[in-house]
Amino acid sequence: MKIILKLLITSFAIILSAYLISGVTVVSIWSALWVALILGLINITIKPLLVILTLPINILTLGLFTFIINAGMILLVSSIVKGFYVEGFLTALIFSFVLSLISYILHKLFGAK
Repeated sequence: MKIILKLLITSFAIILSAYLISGVTVVSIWSALWVALILGLINITIKPLLVILTLPINILTLGLFTFIINAGMILLVSSIVKGFYVEGFLTALIFSFVLSLISYILHKLFGAK
């Protein structure tokens, strides 16, 4: 039940973030659900490996390079999911930051305790 709630909250955060940022398009709720699911799977599998491989630069930037990794993940998801479009890397970077912020707030408000 917690996983479904997290998926729904993340989907809503994706829709809200796409509404706030021009250059990001989410065609339907189903697209947002797929984005949330695939982004979650990528964050579980590929992201830890990338963080380890880029650890020196991540240390030098005090962890800010993680946003670059997140933007890359979002661009990867936009190439996989039909109905989710991101214009470019800078848009993906801004979307990554806004999505992280909105997801954090929504999970604190509505997340399973």
